[in-house]
Amino acid sequence: MNYKKVLVAATVSMMLTGCGIYNKYEQKVEAPANAFGNSQDMKGASSESTIAQMSWREFFTDPMLQQLIEQALANNTDLNSARIAVEKSEASLMAAKMAYLPSLYFSPSGTIASFDGSKASKTYNLPLQLSMDIDVFGSITNKKRAAKAVLLQAQMREEAVRANLVSTMAQQYFLLQVLDRQLDILTQTDSLWNTSLETEKSLWENGKVYSTGVNQMEASYLNVKTQIVDTKRNIKSVENAICRLLAITPQHINRQKWGSSPLHHAEAQGDATEKMFDTRFLRVGVPATMLEKRPDIRMANHAMEEAFYNTQAARSAFFPSITLSGAAGWTNSAGGLIVDPGKMLLNAIGQLTQPIFARGKLIANKKIAKLTEEDLQKKYVQMVIDAGNQVNEAMADCMAARQKHIYLQRQVTVLHEAYTGTHELMDNGKASYLEVLKAQESLLDAQLSSAMNMYDAAQAVIALYIALGGGGV
Repeated sequence: MNYKKVLVAATVSMMLTGCGIYNKYEQKVEAPANAFGNSQDMKGASSESTIAQMSWREFFTDPMLQQLIEQALANNTDLNSARIAVEKSEASLMAAKMAYLPSLYFSPSGTIASFDGSKASKTYNLPLQLSMDIDVFGSITNKKRAAKAVLLQAQMREEAVRANLVSTMAQQYFLLQVLDRQLDILTQTDSLWNTSLETEKSLWENGKVYSTGVNQMEASYLNVKTQIVDTKRNIKSVENAICRLLAITPQHINRQKWGSSPLHHAEAQGDATEKMFDTRFLRVGVPATMLEKRPDIRMANHAMEEAFYNTQAARSAFFPSITLSGAAGWTNSAGGLIVDPGKMLLNAIGQLTQPIFARGKLIANKKIAKLTEEDLQKKYVQMVIDAGNQVNEAMADCMAARQKHIYLQRQVTVLHEAYTGTHELMDNGKASYLEVLKAQESLLDAQLSSAMNMYDAAQAVIALYIALGGGGV
Protein backbone atom coordinates (compact mmCIF):
# COMPACT_ATOMS: atom_id res chain seq x y z
CA MET A 1 0.00 0.00 0.00
CA ASN A 2 2.85 2.33 0.84
CA TYR A 3 4.41 1.64 -2.57
CA LYS A 4 1.17 2.71 -4.27
CA LYS A 5 1.14 5.98 -2.33
CA VAL A 6 4.75 6.65 -3.28
CA LEU A 7 3.99 5.92 -6.96
CA VAL A 8 0.93 8.20 -6.95
CA ALA A 9 2.87 10.97 -5.21
CA ALA A 10 5.72 10.67 -7.71
CA THR A 11 3.32 10.78 -10.65
CA VAL A 12 1.51 13.85 -9.33
CA SER A 13 4.84 15.53 -8.64
CA MET A 14 6.03 14.96 -12.21
CA MET A 15 2.77 16.26 -13.65
CA LEU A 16 2.93 19.42 -11.53
CA THR A 17 6.57 19.92 -12.49
CA GLY A 18 5.69 19.52 -16.13
CA CYS A 19 2.84 22.05 -16.09
CA GLY A 20 5.19 24.82 -17.21
CA ILE A 21 5.92 23.09 -20.48
CA TYR A 22 2.38 23.89 -21.64
CA ASN A 23 2.90 27.66 -21.26
CA LYS A 24 2.28 29.74 -24.37
CA TYR A 25 4.86 32.11 -25.81
CA GLU A 26 4.79 35.75 -24.71
CA GLN A 27 7.23 38.27 -26.09
CA LYS A 28 9.38 39.58 -23.26
CA VAL A 29 12.10 41.32 -25.23
CA GLU A 30 11.58 45.08 -25.25
CA ALA A 31 12.64 47.08 -28.28
CA PRO A 32 14.32 50.50 -27.87
CA ALA A 33 11.72 53.22 -27.41
CA ASN A 34 13.49 55.78 -29.62
CA ALA A 35 14.29 53.44 -32.48
CA PHE A 36 14.12 56.29 -35.03
CA GLY A 37 16.55 58.45 -33.08
CA ASN A 38 16.11 61.98 -31.73
CA SER A 39 16.17 63.81 -35.04
CA GLN A 40 13.97 66.89 -35.31
CA ASP A 41 12.62 65.43 -38.56
CA MET A 42 10.94 62.64 -36.59
CA LYS A 43 9.05 64.83 -34.13
CA GLY A 44 5.31 65.32 -34.32
CA ALA A 45 4.75 61.77 -35.53
CA SER A 46 1.38 60.16 -35.01
CA SER A 47 0.64 56.45 -34.78
CA GLU A 48 -2.69 57.06 -36.52
CA SER A 49 -1.18 58.52 -39.67
CA THR A 50 1.74 57.00 -41.53
CA ILE A 51 2.68 56.28 -45.11
CA ALA A 52 3.32 52.64 -44.14
CA GLN A 53 -0.43 52.14 -43.75
CA MET A 54 -0.91 52.82 -47.46
CA SER A 55 -1.01 49.91 -49.89
CA TRP A 56 1.52 50.02 -52.69
CA ARG A 57 -1.31 50.86 -55.12
CA GLU A 58 -2.04 54.02 -53.12
CA PHE A 59 1.62 54.90 -52.73
CA PHE A 60 2.65 54.37 -56.37
CA THR A 61 0.03 56.16 -58.46
CA ASP A 62 1.61 55.69 -61.89
CA PRO A 63 -0.69 53.23 -63.74
CA MET A 64 2.16 51.80 -65.81
CA LEU A 65 4.23 51.18 -62.68
CA GLN A 66 1.22 49.56 -61.01
CA GLN A 67 0.86 47.22 -63.97
CA LEU A 68 4.53 46.24 -63.77
CA ILE A 69 4.30 45.59 -60.03
CA GLU A 70 1.19 43.43 -60.45
CA GLN A 71 2.94 41.44 -63.18
CA ALA A 72 6.02 40.99 -60.98
CA LEU A 73 3.95 39.83 -58.00
CA ALA A 74 2.31 37.23 -60.23
CA ASN A 75 5.40 35.94 -62.03
CA ASN A 76 8.54 36.67 -60.02
CA THR A 77 10.55 33.53 -59.32
CA ASP A 78 11.78 34.54 -55.86
CA LEU A 79 8.27 35.40 -54.70
CA ASN A 80 6.91 32.13 -56.06
CA SER A 81 9.62 30.29 -54.13
CA ALA A 82 8.54 32.13 -50.98
CA ARG A 83 4.95 31.08 -51.63
CA ILE A 84 6.03 27.46 -52.01
CA ALA A 85 7.96 27.70 -48.73
CA VAL A 86 4.72 28.80 -47.04
CA GLU A 87 2.88 25.81 -48.48
CA LYS A 88 5.63 23.49 -47.25
CA SER A 89 5.34 24.96 -43.76
CA GLU A 90 1.57 24.51 -43.89
CA ALA A 91 2.09 20.84 -44.72
CA SER A 92 4.52 20.47 -41.80
CA LEU A 93 2.03 22.11 -39.44
CA MET A 94 -0.70 19.77 -40.63
CA ALA A 95 1.57 16.80 -39.91
CA ALA A 96 2.30 18.20 -36.42
CA LYS A 97 -1.42 18.53 -35.73
CA MET A 98 -2.08 14.98 -36.93
CA ALA A 99 0.43 13.68 -34.37
CA TYR A 100 -2.37 13.72 -31.80
CA LEU A 101 -4.20 11.03 -33.78
CA PRO A 102 -3.38 7.31 -33.69
CA SER A 103 -1.41 5.68 -36.48
CA LEU A 104 -2.98 2.65 -38.18
CA TYR A 105 -1.11 0.10 -40.26
CA PHE A 106 -2.09 -3.08 -42.08
CA SER A 107 0.84 -5.51 -41.78
CA PRO A 108 0.04 -9.02 -43.04
CA SER A 109 2.64 -11.78 -42.55
CA GLY A 110 2.88 -15.51 -43.18
CA THR A 111 5.27 -18.42 -42.74
CA ILE A 112 5.71 -21.92 -44.11
CA ALA A 113 7.60 -24.36 -41.88
CA SER A 114 8.58 -28.00 -42.27
CA PHE A 115 10.63 -30.13 -39.85
CA ASP A 116 12.57 -33.22 -40.97
CA GLY A 117 10.60 -33.68 -44.16
CA SER A 118 7.24 -33.51 -42.45
CA LYS A 119 4.26 -31.86 -44.00
CA ALA A 120 4.67 -28.08 -44.19
CA SER A 121 2.62 -26.05 -41.78
CA LYS A 122 1.35 -22.69 -42.94
CA THR A 123 0.62 -19.81 -40.61
CA TYR A 124 -0.68 -16.37 -41.40
CA ASN A 125 -1.41 -13.19 -39.52
CA LEU A 126 -3.59 -10.37 -40.92
CA PRO A 127 -3.67 -7.68 -38.22
CA LEU A 128 -4.49 -3.97 -38.20
CA GLN A 129 -1.97 -2.38 -35.87
CA LEU A 130 -2.79 0.84 -34.00
CA SER A 131 -0.37 3.03 -32.07
CA MET A 132 -1.01 6.30 -30.23
CA ASP A 133 1.22 8.62 -28.20
CA ILE A 134 -0.42 10.20 -25.17
CA ASP A 135 0.69 13.84 -24.86
CA VAL A 136 0.83 14.02 -21.07
CA PHE A 137 3.92 16.26 -20.87
CA GLY A 138 3.41 18.49 -23.89
CA SER A 139 5.91 17.04 -26.34
CA ILE A 140 3.43 16.93 -29.23
CA THR A 141 1.83 20.25 -28.26
CA ASN A 142 5.12 22.13 -28.22
CA LYS A 143 6.22 20.62 -31.53
CA LYS A 144 2.89 21.67 -33.04
CA ARG A 145 3.27 25.22 -31.72
CA ALA A 146 6.84 25.37 -33.00
CA ALA A 147 5.62 24.23 -36.43
CA LYS A 148 3.04 27.03 -36.41
CA ALA A 149 5.78 29.54 -35.57
CA VAL A 150 7.77 28.22 -38.54
CA LEU A 151 4.72 28.75 -40.75
CA LEU A 152 4.34 32.32 -39.51
CA GLN A 153 8.02 32.95 -40.27
CA ALA A 154 7.51 31.64 -43.81
CA GLN A 155 4.52 33.95 -44.24
CA MET A 156 6.52 36.93 -42.99
CA ARG A 157 9.38 35.96 -45.30
CA GLU A 158 6.94 35.98 -48.20
CA GLU A 159 5.76 39.45 -47.16
CA ALA A 160 9.36 40.64 -46.96
CA VAL A 161 10.12 39.31 -50.44
CA ARG A 162 6.94 40.97 -51.74
CA ALA A 163 7.84 44.34 -50.19
CA ASN A 164 11.39 44.11 -51.51
CA LEU A 165 10.06 43.23 -54.97
CA VAL A 166 7.68 46.21 -54.95
CA SER A 167 10.52 48.48 -53.82
CA THR A 168 13.00 47.20 -56.40
CA MET A 169 10.50 47.45 -59.25
CA ALA A 170 9.61 51.02 -58.31
CA GLN A 171 13.26 52.05 -58.02
CA GLN A 172 14.11 50.53 -61.40
CA TYR A 173 11.06 52.20 -62.98
CA PHE A 174 11.99 55.64 -61.63
CA LEU A 175 15.59 55.07 -62.70
CA LEU A 176 14.30 54.47 -66.23
CA GLN A 177 12.37 57.73 -66.06
CA VAL A 178 15.42 59.66 -64.86
CA LEU A 179 17.61 58.13 -67.55
CA ASP A 180 15.00 59.16 -70.12
CA ARG A 181 15.15 62.66 -68.69
CA GLN A 182 18.93 62.69 -68.84
CA LEU A 183 18.77 61.44 -72.42
CA ASP A 184 16.44 64.33 -73.30
CA ILE A 185 18.88 66.76 -71.69
CA LEU A 186 21.81 65.28 -73.60
CA THR A 187 19.86 65.26 -76.86
CA GLN A 188 18.94 68.93 -76.46
CA THR A 189 22.52 69.70 -75.51
CA ASP A 190 23.72 67.83 -78.57
CA SER A 191 21.62 70.10 -80.75
CA LEU A 192 22.74 73.28 -78.98
CA TRP A 193 26.40 72.36 -78.96
CA ASN A 194 26.25 71.44 -82.62
CA THR A 195 25.03 74.97 -83.29
CA SER A 196 27.87 76.36 -81.18
CA LEU A 197 30.36 74.21 -83.06
CA GLU A 198 29.06 75.43 -86.43
CA THR A 199 29.30 79.00 -85.18
CA GLU A 200 32.88 78.41 -84.03
CA LYS A 201 33.78 76.91 -87.41
CA SER A 202 32.30 79.92 -89.18
CA LEU A 203 34.35 82.26 -87.01
CA TRP A 204 37.48 80.22 -87.73
CA GLU A 205 36.83 80.36 -91.48
CA ASN A 206 36.57 84.15 -91.19
CA GLY A 207 39.82 84.26 -89.25
CA LYS A 208 38.29 85.44 -86.02
CA VAL A 209 39.31 82.43 -83.88
CA TYR A 210 42.07 79.87 -83.91
CA SER A 211 41.65 76.25 -84.95
CA THR A 212 42.39 75.17 -81.38
CA GLY A 213 39.07 76.68 -80.33
CA VAL A 214 37.25 74.65 -82.98
CA ASN A 215 39.06 71.48 -81.91
CA GLN A 216 38.22 71.89 -78.21
CA MET A 217 34.62 72.75 -78.99
CA GLU A 218 34.33 69.65 -81.19
CA ALA A 219 35.95 67.44 -78.51
CA SER A 220 33.40 68.66 -75.97
CA TYR A 221 30.60 68.05 -78.47
CA LEU A 222 31.82 64.48 -79.10
CA ASN A 223 31.89 63.89 -75.36
CA VAL A 224 28.15 64.59 -75.31
CA LYS A 225 27.73 62.07 -78.12
CA THR A 226 29.47 59.39 -76.05
CA GLN A 227 27.30 60.23 -73.01
CA ILE A 228 24.21 59.72 -75.18
CA VAL A 229 25.49 56.27 -76.15
CA ASP A 230 26.22 55.40 -72.50
CA THR A 231 22.81 56.61 -71.37
CA LYS A 232 21.03 54.54 -74.01
CA ARG A 233 23.06 51.52 -72.92
CA ASN A 234 22.12 52.15 -69.28
CA ILE A 235 18.45 52.37 -70.27
CA LYS A 236 18.70 49.00 -71.98
CA SER A 237 20.41 47.53 -68.89
CA VAL A 238 17.65 48.76 -66.56
CA GLU A 239 14.97 47.46 -68.92
CA ASN A 240 16.65 44.05 -68.85
CA ALA A 241 16.76 44.16 -65.04
CA ILE A 242 13.02 44.87 -64.94
CA CYS A 243 12.37 42.01 -67.37
CA ARG A 244 14.28 39.71 -65.06
CA LEU A 245 12.05 40.77 -62.16
CA LEU A 246 9.04 40.05 -64.36
CA ALA A 247 10.48 36.66 -65.39
CA ILE A 248 10.14 37.56 -69.09
CA THR A 249 12.57 37.81 -71.99
CA PRO A 250 14.29 41.19 -72.62
CA GLN A 251 11.97 43.75 -74.19
CA HIS A 252 11.02 47.43 -74.13
CA ILE A 253 9.40 48.66 -70.92
CA ASN A 254 6.59 51.18 -71.31
CA ARG A 255 6.73 54.11 -68.90
CA GLN A 256 5.52 57.66 -68.44
CA LYS A 257 7.71 60.72 -68.29
CA TRP A 258 9.24 61.79 -65.01
CA GLY A 259 6.81 63.70 -62.81
CA SER A 260 3.67 62.47 -64.60
CA SER A 261 2.41 60.82 -61.40
CA PRO A 262 3.31 61.81 -57.83
CA LEU A 263 4.65 59.13 -55.54
CA HIS A 264 2.01 59.19 -52.87
CA HIS A 265 0.28 62.54 -52.36
CA ALA A 266 -1.86 64.53 -54.71
CA GLU A 267 -1.85 67.46 -52.27
CA ALA A 268 1.88 68.17 -52.69
CA GLN A 269 2.67 71.68 -53.83
CA GLY A 270 5.06 72.88 -56.50
CA ASP A 271 5.86 71.66 -59.99
CA ALA A 272 5.45 68.09 -61.21
CA THR A 273 9.02 67.13 -60.40
CA GLU A 274 8.75 68.39 -56.81
CA LYS A 275 5.59 66.36 -56.24
CA MET A 276 7.66 63.23 -56.67
CA PHE A 277 9.40 63.72 -53.34
CA ASP A 278 7.73 66.50 -51.38
CA THR A 279 8.83 65.55 -47.86
CA ARG A 280 6.35 67.90 -46.19
CA PHE A 281 3.73 65.18 -46.59
CA LEU A 282 5.82 62.25 -45.37
CA ARG A 283 4.21 60.75 -42.29
CA VAL A 284 6.50 58.52 -40.26
CA GLY A 285 4.52 57.41 -37.21
CA VAL A 286 5.51 56.15 -33.77
CA PRO A 287 8.50 53.73 -33.80
CA ALA A 288 7.02 51.10 -31.48
CA THR A 289 3.91 50.87 -33.63
CA MET A 290 5.41 51.25 -37.07
CA LEU A 291 8.26 48.78 -36.72
CA GLU A 292 5.74 46.09 -35.84
CA LYS A 293 4.49 46.38 -39.43
CA ARG A 294 7.84 45.32 -40.84
CA PRO A 295 7.75 41.66 -41.91
CA ASP A 296 11.37 41.07 -40.90
CA ILE A 297 10.68 42.30 -37.35
CA ARG A 298 7.62 40.08 -37.08
CA MET A 299 9.58 37.18 -38.57
CA ALA A 300 12.25 37.65 -35.89
CA ASN A 301 9.54 37.59 -33.23
CA HIS A 302 8.16 34.32 -34.59
CA ALA A 303 11.70 32.92 -34.65
CA MET A 304 11.90 33.62 -30.90
CA GLU A 305 8.52 31.93 -30.55
CA GLU A 306 9.78 28.83 -32.35
CA ALA A 307 12.88 28.74 -30.16
CA PHE A 308 10.69 29.03 -27.04
CA TYR A 309 8.61 26.00 -28.01
CA ASN A 310 11.71 24.06 -29.02
CA THR A 311 13.03 24.66 -25.50
CA GLN A 312 9.72 23.48 -24.06
CA ALA A 313 9.93 20.35 -26.20
CA ALA A 314 13.50 19.75 -24.99
CA ARG A 315 12.23 19.96 -21.41
CA SER A 316 9.39 17.56 -22.24
CA ALA A 317 11.94 14.96 -23.26
CA PHE A 318 12.93 14.55 -19.60
CA PHE A 319 9.46 13.29 -18.71
CA PRO A 320 7.93 9.87 -19.42
CA SER A 321 6.37 9.09 -22.78
CA ILE A 322 3.24 7.00 -22.84
CA THR A 323 2.31 4.90 -25.87
CA LEU A 324 -0.84 2.87 -26.39
CA SER A 325 -0.73 0.18 -29.05
CA GLY A 326 -2.88 -2.71 -30.09
CA ALA A 327 -3.71 -5.06 -32.92
CA ALA A 328 -6.90 -6.64 -34.24
CA GLY A 329 -7.11 -9.07 -37.11
CA TRP A 330 -7.31 -12.63 -38.32
CA THR A 331 -4.79 -15.39 -37.63
CA ASN A 332 -4.51 -19.19 -37.63
CA SER A 333 -1.64 -19.16 -35.16
CA ALA A 334 -2.73 -19.45 -31.54
CA GLY A 335 0.48 -19.55 -29.62
CA GLY A 336 2.13 -22.88 -30.47
CA LEU A 337 -1.04 -24.21 -32.10
CA ILE A 338 -2.22 -23.88 -35.65
CA VAL A 339 -5.95 -23.74 -36.11
CA ASP A 340 -7.86 -23.91 -39.30
CA PRO A 341 -9.92 -21.92 -40.02
CA GLY A 342 -8.27 -18.90 -38.45
CA LYS A 343 -9.59 -17.00 -35.46
CA MET A 344 -9.84 -13.36 -34.44
CA LEU A 345 -6.71 -11.89 -32.80
CA LEU A 346 -6.96 -9.02 -30.28
CA ASN A 347 -4.23 -7.52 -28.13
CA ALA A 348 -3.56 -4.19 -26.39
CA ILE A 349 -0.38 -2.81 -24.86
CA GLY A 350 0.28 0.25 -22.76
CA GLN A 351 3.92 1.37 -22.53
CA LEU A 352 5.54 4.06 -20.38
CA THR A 353 9.13 5.06 -21.06
CA GLN A 354 11.00 7.20 -18.53
CA PRO A 355 14.44 8.46 -19.64
CA ILE A 356 17.12 7.75 -17.03
CA PHE A 357 20.44 8.08 -18.82
CA ALA A 358 20.75 9.15 -22.47
CA ARG A 359 24.49 9.84 -22.54
CA GLY A 360 23.93 13.57 -21.99
CA LYS A 361 21.86 14.03 -25.12
CA LEU A 362 18.75 15.40 -23.39
CA ILE A 363 20.75 17.87 -21.28
CA ALA A 364 22.70 19.02 -24.34
CA ASN A 365 19.51 19.50 -26.39
CA LYS A 366 17.95 21.62 -23.65
CA LYS A 367 21.08 23.76 -23.29
CA ILE A 368 21.32 24.27 -27.05
CA ALA A 369 17.64 25.27 -27.19
CA LYS A 370 18.10 27.81 -24.37
CA LEU A 371 21.19 29.29 -26.01
CA THR A 372 19.31 29.56 -29.30
CA GLU A 373 16.56 31.49 -27.50
CA GLU A 374 19.09 33.87 -25.99
CA ASP A 375 20.82 34.40 -29.33
CA LEU A 376 17.54 35.18 -31.13
CA GLN A 377 16.50 37.62 -28.42
CA LYS A 378 19.71 39.62 -28.87
CA LYS A 379 19.34 39.49 -32.65
CA TYR A 380 15.77 40.76 -32.35
CA VAL A 381 16.90 43.85 -30.44
CA GLN A 382 19.66 44.47 -32.99
CA MET A 383 17.18 44.07 -35.85
CA VAL A 384 14.91 46.71 -34.31
CA ILE A 385 17.90 49.03 -33.94
CA ASP A 386 18.89 48.41 -37.57
CA ALA A 387 15.32 49.03 -38.71
CA GLY A 388 15.20 52.33 -36.83
CA ASN A 389 18.53 53.26 -38.40
CA GLN A 390 17.11 52.56 -41.87
CA VAL A 391 14.15 54.82 -41.17
CA ASN A 392 16.43 57.57 -39.86
CA GLU A 393 18.76 57.29 -42.86
CA ALA A 394 15.90 57.29 -45.37
CA MET A 395 14.32 60.35 -43.77
CA ALA A 396 17.66 62.16 -43.77
CA ASP A 397 18.13 61.30 -47.46
CA CYS A 398 14.65 62.66 -48.22
CA MET A 399 15.39 65.94 -46.49
CA ALA A 400 18.82 66.29 -48.07
CA ALA A 401 17.48 65.60 -51.57
CA ARG A 402 14.73 68.16 -51.18
CA GLN A 403 17.19 70.81 -50.00
CA LYS A 404 19.59 69.98 -52.84
CA HIS A 405 16.71 70.17 -55.32
CA ILE A 406 16.15 73.84 -54.51
CA TYR A 407 19.84 74.67 -54.94
CA LEU A 408 20.28 72.60 -58.09
CA GLN A 409 17.22 74.12 -59.76
CA ARG A 410 18.57 77.59 -59.04
CA GLN A 411 22.00 76.53 -60.26
CA VAL A 412 20.54 75.30 -63.56
CA THR A 413 18.67 78.60 -64.01
CA VAL A 414 21.76 80.70 -63.30
CA LEU A 415 24.04 78.61 -65.52
CA HIS A 416 21.52 78.66 -68.35
CA GLU A 417 21.49 82.45 -68.21
CA ALA A 418 25.29 82.47 -68.08
CA TYR A 419 25.52 80.15 -71.09
CA THR A 420 23.07 82.24 -73.15
CA GLY A 421 24.82 85.48 -72.30
CA THR A 422 28.31 84.11 -72.96
CA HIS A 423 27.22 82.69 -76.31
CA GLU A 424 25.84 86.08 -77.35
CA LEU A 425 29.09 87.73 -76.31
CA MET A 426 31.08 85.22 -78.36
CA ASP A 427 28.89 85.86 -81.41
CA ASN A 428 29.75 89.55 -81.04
CA GLY A 429 33.42 88.81 -80.51
CA LYS A 430 33.43 89.88 -76.88
CA ALA A 431 33.98 86.44 -75.31
CA SER A 432 36.34 83.58 -76.04
CA TYR A 433 35.40 80.04 -76.95
CA LEU A 434 36.82 78.91 -73.60
CA GLU A 435 34.20 80.92 -71.72
CA VAL A 436 31.43 79.47 -73.86
CA LEU A 437 32.83 75.97 -73.47
CA LYS A 438 33.03 76.28 -69.71
CA ALA A 439 29.47 77.67 -69.53
CA GLN A 440 28.18 74.82 -71.70
CA GLU A 441 29.83 72.08 -69.65
CA SER A 442 28.80 73.63 -66.32
CA LEU A 443 25.19 73.86 -67.46
CA LEU A 444 25.14 70.24 -68.65
CA ASP A 445 26.68 68.96 -65.39
CA ALA A 446 24.10 70.89 -63.34
CA GLN A 447 21.20 69.58 -65.45
CA LEU A 448 22.36 65.97 -65.16
CA SER A 449 23.01 66.34 -61.42
CA SER A 450 19.56 67.82 -60.89
CA ALA A 451 17.95 64.89 -62.70
CA MET A 452 19.91 62.33 -60.68
CA ASN A 453 19.06 64.11 -57.44
CA MET A 454 15.39 63.66 -58.31
CA TYR A 455 15.97 59.92 -58.55
CA ASP A 456 17.90 59.93 -55.27
CA ALA A 457 14.96 61.67 -53.64
CA ALA A 458 12.42 59.20 -55.04
CA GLN A 459 14.63 56.31 -53.98
CA ALA A 460 14.82 57.74 -50.44
CA VAL A 461 11.04 58.08 -50.22
CA ILE A 462 10.61 54.48 -51.39
CA ALA A 463 13.23 53.32 -48.88
CA LEU A 464 11.37 55.16 -46.11
CA TYR A 465 8.07 53.59 -47.15
CA ILE A 466 9.55 50.07 -47.07
CA ALA A 467 11.57 50.71 -43.89
CA LEU A 468 8.35 51.62 -42.08
CA GLY A 469 6.75 48.34 -43.11
CA GLY A 470 4.93 49.50 -46.25
CA GLY A 471 4.59 47.53 -49.47
CA GLY A 472 1.59 45.41 -48.46
CA VAL A 473 -1.43 44.55 -50.55
